[in-house]
Amino acid sequence: MSVPDYMQCAEDHQTLLVVVQPIGIVPEESFFRIYKRISAVSQVNVRDSQRVLYIRYRHHYPPENNEWGDFQTHRKVVGLITITDCSSAKDWPQTFEKFHLQKEMYGSTLYDSRLFVFGLQGEIAEQPRTDVAFYPSYDECETVEKRIEDFIESLFIVLESKRLDRATDKSGDKIPLLCVPFEKKDFVGLDTDSRHYKKRCQGRMRKHVGDLCLQAGMLQDSLVHYHMAVELLRSVNDFLWLGAALEGLCSASVIYHYPGGTGGKVGSRRAQGGSFSAEAGNRHRPGALTSNGINADTSAEIGRAKNCLSPEDIIDKYKEAISYYGKYKNAGVIELEACVKAVRVLAIQKRSMEASEFLQNAVYINLRQLSEEEKIQRYSILSELYERIGFHRKSAFFKRIAAMQCAAPSIPEPGWRACYKLLLETLPGYSLSLDPKDFSKGTHRGWAAVQMRLLHELVYASRRMGNPALCVRHLSFLLQTMLDFLSDQEKKDVTQSLESYTAKCPGTMEFITLPDGLKLPPVPFTKLPIVRSVKLLNLPTSLRPHKMKSLLGQNVSTKSPFIYSPIIAHSRGEERNKKIDFQWVQGDVCEVQLMVYNPMPFELRVENMGLLTTGVEFESLPAALSLPAESGLYPVTLVGVPQTTGQITVNGYHTSVFGVFSDCLLDNLPGVKTNGCTVEVIPALPRLQISTSLPRSAHTLQPSSGDEISTNVSVQLYNGETQQLIIKLENIGTEPLEKLEVTAKTVNTKEKLYGDFLSWKLEDTLSQFPLKPGKIATFTVNIKVKLDFSCQENLLQDLSDDGISVSGLPLSSPFRQVVKPRVETKPINPQESSKVGDFSHVKTLEAILNFKYSGGPGHAEGYYRNLSLGLHVEVEPSVFFTRVSTLPATSTRQCHLLLDVFNSTEHELTISARNNEDLILHAGECQRMAIQVDKFNFESFPESPTDGTQFANAKQLEEERQQAKGLEINSKLDICWKIPSLKREGEASVEGVLNQLVLEHLQLAPLQWDILVDGKLCDCDIVVDCKVGDPIPLEVKLTNWSKHSVGPFALTVTPYQDYQNGVHNYELQDAITFVGSNTFYIDSVKPTKDSVYFGALLFLYTGDFYLNIKFHEDNCSKELPLSWFCLPSVHIRAMEPIVQTKP
Repeated sequence: MSVPDYMQCAEDHQTLLVVVQPIGIVPEESFFRIYKRISAVSQVNVRDSQRVLYIRYRHHYPPENNEWGDFQTHRKVVGLITITDCSSAKDWPQTFEKFHLQKEMYGSTLYDSRLFVFGLQGEIAEQPRTDVAFYPSYDECETVEKRIEDFIESLFIVLESKRLDRATDKSGDKIPLLCVPFEKKDFVGLDTDSRHYKKRCQGRMRKHVGDLCLQAGMLQDSLVHYHMAVELLRSVNDFLWLGAALEGLCSASVIYHYPGGTGGKVGSRRAQGGSFSAEAGNRHRPGALTSNGINADTSAEIGRAKNCLSPEDIIDKYKEAISYYGKYKNAGVIELEACVKAVRVLAIQKRSMEASEFLQNAVYINLRQLSEEEKIQRYSILSELYERIGFHRKSAFFKRIAAMQCAAPSIPEPGWRACYKLLLETLPGYSLSLDPKDFSKGTHRGWAAVQMRLLHELVYASRRMGNPALCVRHLSFLLQTMLDFLSDQEKKDVTQSLESYTAKCPGTMEFITLPDGLKLPPVPFTKLPIVRSVKLLNLPTSLRPHKMKSLLGQNVSTKSPFIYSPIIAHSRGEERNKKIDFQWVQGDVCEVQLMVYNPMPFELRVENMGLLTTGVEFESLPAALSLPAESGLYPVTLVGVPQTTGQITVNGYHTSVFGVFSDCLLDNLPGVKTNGCTVEVIPALPRLQISTSLPRSAHTLQPSSGDEISTNVSVQLYNGETQQLIIKLENIGTEPLEKLEVTAKTVNTKEKLYGDFLSWKLEDTLSQFPLKPGKIATFTVNIKVKLDFSCQENLLQDLSDDGISVSGLPLSSPFRQVVKPRVETKPINPQESSKVGDFSHVKTLEAILNFKYSGGPGHAEGYYRNLSLGLHVEVEPSVFFTRVSTLPATSTRQCHLLLDVFNSTEHELTISARNNEDLILHAGECQRMAIQVDKFNFESFPESPTDGTQFANAKQLEEERQQAKGLEINSKLDICWKIPSLKREGEASVEGVLNQLVLEHLQLAPLQWDILVDGKLCDCDIVVDCKVGDPIPLEVKLTNWSKHSVGPFALTVTPYQDYQNGVHNYELQDAITFVGSNTFYIDSVKPTKDSVYFGALLFLYTGDFYLNIKFHEDNCSKELPLSWFCLPSVHIRAMEPIVQTKP
């Protein structure tokens, strides 16, 4: 026997073999339709008996295998069913002749045969025949199954007669010697009368009767005969037939122990002859019991356990039988099939290691030279058997060999499709699947080198099949999943191959459906490049939307009143992973930053890289990038424009690498860090762009709030100078600009500013609103820098050293004195000079103009935008006030303010004050100017606690009051400077240089004293003329402007004469006399009230007289400051009375 049946299993020993074949030209489809119906009748209950017959159908069976029918009766063809097409009566004789020729092929073993004729009608078809059945067509053959059952019953009758004939012990009759084909020549010339020969004949016949009993459904009888055969054959060392007897014993025991069968679902396999075996898929193994549960064996139950082998003994006997088969070279097929049967039994017993030993033995069994198709079948069966015992990798190994055999060079037309199909079936054994998701999590499973080899073979088979899409898909899978195991050269080779394939058929994200229905999932290149983090970026600071405060209260109700809640904390944690706390704006370009790197040893070109989103209509703007070899982390920004509003979720990104289009989802990317995937898109807002009349600044402002400045401009001004900043506001968006608010904030400065640094009028700009897209509005800002004009102490020292004494000057002579700083007192080191007194030191002021604007649908939803303009102002010093002091004026309500002014510029400068001439200062020159000013009434400034609650303490309140005083004084002085050569001018403020003493000298006393002589108010240089001998009225008026009542006071009027040489003469009792007392008593005066007191003087001589009014020192006067009792000087000139001449 040369053709093995790899589908053999132990229970096949109880079956009758029936061959079903076509005669003549029969359509293949029609033949297999009838064959399927015939093979469905695989077991038949014998009438008048509880036994069951099992039938095994084959549509092709080698005649040489039939010659081994005596050795094992289940190999004998006992039934023949032929199917033919015969449409006319004249073709019938020829058809019937072919039927007889077909019977002769198996004639020696056939029990019975049948001929099914389709298409013949008429007289011939109506003739009753037992061996022929006529049917009009393949569709009209309802009695096929009934005919088959009748046919099987006829087989049973023959079988039973043969069993009874062989089983009956006819003593005296000579028992024939049953032989296998290759033994016949060995038994020629043997002594047939020897005892050894007779035992051999008896043993073989017992074994043969055991086979017939097993086929006839008599399991117990077969066990008895097999045992007897084993004893007889062992005694004569008939090893081949002893092995057959042992195998029969094992088969009968398997049928008893495993009524469900050992064949399993092995699927349809291609049998010899190129057709599919249908009986494998329709095998029924109910075992030794019938469907009603009654034992079909007529023998008694007694002794069954004794004759039947145990499961362990079954395997031992199989081993022994196979060892006997191995002694005969011509019994290789028998040995191979026995190994296969034993493996199936061991698979049920879950004894995998022992099963693998049988299979390993089967691998090394040498058969005749097998054809390529037989080799494929052999390796495929070995693979399936290894799969059944759990040896998945070994199973894959043999299946791969079978696949390679399909495309062997010796085959004229290699079966690449079959090769590809078998290669696909090997994938699970090597822990390989075609779904890239299985490789995205956890460690790599399986041997990468073997897996790569297998994938390369799939690519090659796909190419030979003429399917470039499959080549691209498998190469993409290889590159994606095995990237870590490829060498640098292999990476280059694979990518070159991939590019050559994608040039003909680009890789897509579509599923590829194979002919057998298997779907290959797409392979996105998530490692080309590798993405480590995905971050949704906020809009630029100038474009970020903000919610108006008035509308923020809508969300208050969603907040929990509890300080802590684990439920809320949990939900917030989940939201933090997905939700983002900023918004995108409809119609604006939005950005997502990816940190990627190139794992390839060469430059990686990524084309058409864009975002994958859901939730909002989104226009992705693809990008192309080129990553250097093994680049390390590299930032890539992907952009797009949301077209509608709502929630948008970034699901991933798409790329085109090596001609393969990939959709990479974030859920499938392991280890990717993200700040969230979902962001809210709010309605569209206008976009404002600003441009100014000033140059851009190289200094970038860094406000403490963290806001970014979109534009920075700079300007250089002298201290006290004012300049206009013209800002153009252009609407570069698509929505109208409807609302604008402007605020300013000074930042990063330690300098004290006086007055408004920045001022503007917004009404002129708002009159141009709403500003349509593309339109421009102008906005004017006044920049006014007023820093401290005071100077350091070193210059004050210079003035003192030059001997200028303010107190030694005459009261009536204001002056201008030129003083130049001494050179020798200046430090040589410029760094030191800046510390001590560098008058060219440039100071810096920085401010931020914030434009809060809105419009369009976003304004209706309560959103606005902020745009900031940074202003960098470099303030150069103009003039310094190095010393400030006061001198009393001739009037008690005036004084002289003395200012030492220093020109710190490099240009000639003029300085002027109200009602004063211009003072010219050369570069670096210092001069003193005197300004006569009216004293100020500071009592009107608030001192009440309600007005001062905004200050932290009394000290701050006092500083604020002093600053307000300085502001009022400065406004009255109106000091200005000009640089004619530069045509620049500005103000000079004394606010920062006035100390407390100077302020007191400039303050009008709360007690206002008015002295009237002869009805004339005495003050300044006023001289009151009077006549000698006439009483002169003297009036003293006190007005109380303080907040408290004052008095009572007592004051004495003492006249004196000034000789203009420092000598005062108070001995004037003979020259002046008082009418009444020279002492005035003033009662208490309430606030805002006044009190007037009268007296009179009588001058006895002519001359210039002065009145010295002194207060009596008492408790009331001591409590008040001395400056409150400053009375005006009184100058009276007494003249001779004019004598009128009588006419």
